[in-house]
Amino acid sequence: MAERSAQPADETPHRQLKDVVYLRLKQEIVDLRLPPGYPMREAELAGRLGVSKTPLREALVRLQRERLVEIVPYKGAVVCGYDRDDLKEIYELRELLEGACAREAAVHISAADLAELTKVVRGSERAWAAGELDGLPELLEAFDRVIYGQTRNRRIREMIENLGDHLVRIGNLTVAIPGRLEVSVRQHSAIHEAIVRRDPGDAERLMREHVTSVMADQLAAFDPDDPGVRTARAAPRTGT
Repeated sequence: MAERSAQPADETPHRQLKDVVYLRLKQEIVDLRLPPGYPMREAELAGRLGVSKTPLREALVRLQRERLVEIVPYKGAVVCGYDRDDLKEIYELRELLEGACAREAAVHISAADLAELTKVVRGSERAWAAGELDGLPELLEAFDRVIYGQTRNRRIREMIENLGDHLVRIGNLTVAIPGRLEVSVRQHSAIHEAIVRRDPGDAERLMREHVTSVMADQLAAFDPDDPGVRTARAAPRTGT
């Protein structure tokens, strides 16, 4: 079979192109290559990405719907930051969604997924006990991924995907709160035990308490004098 070379951005079919532009810009916003407050100048971005302004504008509208970009009439688009109300809204939604996923996990989780969850939890406990903290955030995130995978509700999965972009971005914008990782390890262990017992009510309650405690830590550490970032100073990564 003959090899096919990649198409230049401006030769990609329009529907595919606008998705490529959207995903590229979203990744740059999440990993802070485009930081909060960054002016999304159309000419600059179109030139850098090698596209016309039409797919770029469509991507910006989509990013605005996800609250990653704000489009100001007659001024253009700017990358959004976060304030206290944003953090409360994001974590209140996270509490509802992850609570629902934990409830479903206690009812529907397969033997294979439960074995994976147990492996992740035991790995987190061993890492914390050994003082091996560098890999802990990844283990805590792996716990979340297994839990998220238990929901059978497509809309919940879509909401979690969008929320996850914000949580990763907040993690990239913040620094760690002392003791937060230890608390999260303990809380994940308790949630795991409820799922092993097949106790949906307890699993949901413990998950919601966990997310509420993360939110409380973030809000307590919020830095109101950081207008450039407009976010909290709190524990990193989505797996806390």
